[in-house]
Amino acid sequence: MKEQSNLSRRRFLTNAAAAGAIGMIGANVLVSCAEKQKTVELNLPPLLDQAPDGKPLKAGVIGCGGRGSGAALDFLKAGPNLSIHALGDVFRDRIDDCRNKLKNEANQEVADENIFVGFDAFQKVIDSGVDVVILATPPHFRPEHFEAAVQARKHVFMEKPVAVDPVGIRQVLATSKKADSLGLKIVTGTQRRHQRDYIEVYKQIANGAIGDIVGANCYWNQSKLWHRNPNADWSEMEYMIRDWVNWLWLSGDHIVEQHIHNIDVIHWFTGKYPTRAVGFGSRQRRVTGDQFDNFSVDFVFDNGMHNHSMCRQINGCANNVSEFVMGTKGSSNCQNTIWDAAGAELFKYPYPLDASGQPERNVTISPYVQEHIDLVTCIRQNIPVNEAESTAMTNLVAIMGRVSAYTGKEVTLDEIMNSDLKLGPSTYVMGDVGIVGVSQVPVAGEAADPNA
Repeated sequence: MKEQSNLSRRRFLTNAAAAGAIGMIGANVLVSCAEKQKTVELNLPPLLDQAPDGKPLKAGVIGCGGRGSGAALDFLKAGPNLSIHALGDVFRDRIDDCRNKLKNEANQEVADENIFVGFDAFQKVIDSGVDVVILATPPHFRPEHFEAAVQARKHVFMEKPVAVDPVGIRQVLATSKKADSLGLKIVTGTQRRHQRDYIEVYKQIANGAIGDIVGANCYWNQSKLWHRNPNADWSEMEYMIRDWVNWLWLSGDHIVEQHIHNIDVIHWFTGKYPTRAVGFGSRQRRVTGDQFDNFSVDFVFDNGMHNHSMCRQINGCANNVSEFVMGTKGSSNCQNTIWDAAGAELFKYPYPLDASGQPERNVTISPYVQEHIDLVTCIRQNIPVNEAESTAMTNLVAIMGRVSAYTGKEVTLDEIMNSDLKLGPSTYVMGDVGIVGVSQVPVAGEAADPNA
């Protein structure tokens, strides 16, 4: 497939389809501009242990794999009068697995007439009489599904990332504005923004605990994720979707699909997005697909601050999933501890105690459930919440880092915002689509000079 294999910087960054200046994109309701003042109204979610009772809310799940099934169960745990009404996926076996989990773990039955299979299943779920749509397909499909859900005036929980390319990002940003105009509630899967230890540290740093943030680091280094080997009974499309975390057009590569969590924490704590990136990466041991398995990116902000971002999915290496911010008066790991400039501990999050009186490193409510508690609370109490824009902007930053690593070039946020890059086939058929045989792993330094 020509579009997949031509990874020159020219292709990523020219023939722009401008979507508006970066400076016009405002912070979302849960993000504070902490750099402007030290005593701020943070507009954080209520953080209830359970959403308040109210009118019954029926949810439909689009994408019934592991994350979709998990999100469905988390939604049911969020409060009273909640149900899963419809399920949709391109594969019937994934629906059956999800359906069985709902029955066995939550005593929740989904009627046969509300089961939808195929590439058009998303629209059938949306039209089935649901109030809330849970979007959990591979990320490539998210922009179209989000737009359809908002067009139908449905509240949305959507997993991260929200797109794999700049064209998709602009679609999500436009849909987010539409959701605001309709008063819809949108929560995304950046669960650290709903995790109580992170939130407590964020509040203190937003109000000056470490002074001005002047540097940051974020990491998601772990062993390899799963993969699927080709199966003679599968078409090319079926194989790629079943192996989706290893294909660029479906996942966005792991800097976008997974490391977005850590990058987003830095944007949340600083209230800023970087304006340019220089990165590198490679493919060392990944066995399927066309992605890298390691990235290292230097993100630079307009005030000169740097965030070093590092992610890796390789067995047998040092692992680290964390964030760190350095301020003029101290530092923090963002999750549970703040230190002064000399390294003395200023704050430690008070975790619940176990039976022996020792702190357990967990929070009272799982952030995966808290996301849904917050969504349902905002729906029932008519509290504005729309995380689509902030997640899309972090998503765009991660794409900027990916493009820089793939090409070996410096990439700016303006360039990537205005890029016409669109990944994947133009039509979806469960057959052979000409990608696997021609897709190539990027080679940095071979990109054409964009000014030539």
